Amino acid sequence: MSKITGNVKIPEMEIKEDVILVPSKTAVVVVDMQNDFVKPNGKLYVPTAQATVPAIRKLLEKARDANVPIIYTQDWHFKNDPEFRIWGEHCVMNTWGAEIIDELKPMPDDILIRKRRYDAFFGTDLDYVLRHVVHADTLVIVGTVANICVLHTAGSAALNWYNVVVPIDGISALDEFDYYAALRQITFLYKGVLTKVDSIRFR
Repeated sequence: MSKITGNVKIPEMEIKEDVILVPSKTAVVVVDMQNDFVKPNGKLYVPTAQATVPAIRKLLEKARDANVPIIYTQDWHFKNDPEFRIWGEHCVMNTWGAEIIDELKPMPDDILIRKRRYDAFFGTDLDYVLRHVVHADTLVIVGTVANICVLHTAGSAALNWYNVVVPIDGISALDEFDYYAALRQITFLYKGVLTKVDSIRFR
């Protein structure tokens, strides 16, 4: 087995400072901000996830003020789910760990998509909801884990020809390498737009 040593240089990635989005064509997707990922006593704790909560909350406030639909994804596993062979038990349906954190609780008009795998499009109604319920062609994606559920969801969105916008202060990863690897894939491979929450305007 070969081993890579030395420093890895992070490629240049543009962070757009002014992103204007049309409310009627945009949806915000909040990926897996659940107790098991965000809280220190969660079963698959992401240490930087809690730090993204203020930015995500600000984005949700902007979206609600502009009547932009908000969609939450929720990892939702059966007991003895085969994915547990990879990650261990987490987000078992109807448990505290699977619930969205209190700081970001969905409102009655928000949409909840429960998923079995990393990708929020895989085996769910997400594409149907986006095309036929909220009529969105642009997704602002935030949440955790950056190089797993966020990246796979952003990838499927791009492959289905949605425009992808990812605020870099609204996603979190298990470590710094994974965070930057996700950003690189989103902007380079999927041609997504990287920005910050404060740079997004709905009008």
